[in-house]
Amino acid sequence: HYSSISPTSVISINMRFSALLLTSLVGYASAFAPAAPTAFRSSKLFVATEPEVGAVAAGSIDRSMVGIDAKGEFDPTEGDGAALKRNNNGEVWVSQRQRPRRNRKSPAIRGMVRENIVTPANFIYPLFIHDEDFNTAIPSMPGCERHSLSSMLNEVGESMELGVGTFVLFPKVDDALKTNLGVEAYNPEGIVPRAIRMIKEKYPDAVVVTDVALDPYSDQGHDGVVEDGKILNDVTINQLCKQVVCQAKAGADIVAPSDMMDGRVKAIRDALDAEGFTDVSILAYTAKYASAYYGPFRDALDSHPGFGDKKTYQQDPANGREALIEAALDAQEGADMLMVKPGMPYLDVIRRLKDYTPLPVAAYHVSGEYAMIKAACERGWLDERSVVLETLTCFKRAGADIILTYYAKQAAQWIKEDGLY
Repeated sequence: HYSSISPTSVISINMRFSALLLTSLVGYASAFAPAAPTAFRSSKLFVATEPEVGAVAAGSIDRSMVGIDAKGEFDPTEGDGAALKRNNNGEVWVSQRQRPRRNRKSPAIRGMVRENIVTPANFIYPLFIHDEDFNTAIPSMPGCERHSLSSMLNEVGESMELGVGTFVLFPKVDDALKTNLGVEAYNPEGIVPRAIRMIKEKYPDAVVVTDVALDPYSDQGHDGVVEDGKILNDVTINQLCKQVVCQAKAGADIVAPSDMMDGRVKAIRDALDAEGFTDVSILAYTAKYASAYYGPFRDALDSHPGFGDKKTYQQDPANGREALIEAALDAQEGADMLMVKPGMPYLDVIRRLKDYTPLPVAAYHVSGEYAMIKAACERGWLDERSVVLETLTCFKRAGADIILTYYAKQAAQWIKEDGLY
């Protein structure tokens, strides 16, 4: 019959027959060849070629997991104590009804069930200010600076556009104005009262918080009045009462005593009420620890202790239950909000206070925590945006309603870019 077929067709038929024969021979050889060592045999888990009819789709996993290992090797689906079973489709199956991963399977579902969400409204933005017409960078706190009062106003305005509405002021006071009694703390023309008035005049909806303590104004570098190396509790409170009334007259919305003197919240509340400032709130530094994390902050204000340390009035970092004593006293004395400082190393204390009191709880993400993140990110060891937003969320998860953070403005921008606010 080849007489009616062209030479080209004959060659084609012969080539197809040869290919078929070769394929058959290879198949028989493979069937009787010894198995390759397991470590060198290609896995069936991933199918890289186009599948035949009924085969696993390219790039998918054969969930039966049959034939991927050498015969006789351990199979978790076999035996009396099998770790897994097989479902109706012959696939390996852990017979567990509750699967928490179902609530994590998509961004929409994760967002729907998210327990804690941080928004710019949760932030208090600490601002360092000084009586100069220029800003000064703070080397130990990259990205932060001592603001002139005009720069402070710009920072407040830009932050409010991002949803941050609350600010706490920390002054760098000229050394010539510092005394042991800290009388500059209640000078109505001092830097803090002037700053308050400027903010409230330009941004009346801004909430202004003031720091209440003598260390920025003290030539001793301590939070209170010093006598023979001892910080005087009641004498200090006398000065703090004058300070808060001065701040309230300037327009402060919230005063935040950070001094840790015993009984100061009651005295401050009474002083404010007696002068008609019943609407001025008290954010008490309830659990302020004698921490090593404050160094960069003291650089910013040039307020390092002139001698010794602050362990006779700030809390021992080893103590957790003691914070509940302070919380009970502050709440009884009239505090409206309670703060834990520092933040990240003291998440357990934040949680204790949250479980203990119905009052709002604040966490201070302090300068040392900020500086550590900055240092790691500058070296490329961490992703700044991701680690900051995670850190702030951790404060919220631990129980903080309010977060004082030097990242407030930047975090608000990131939250806005992520569409979370």
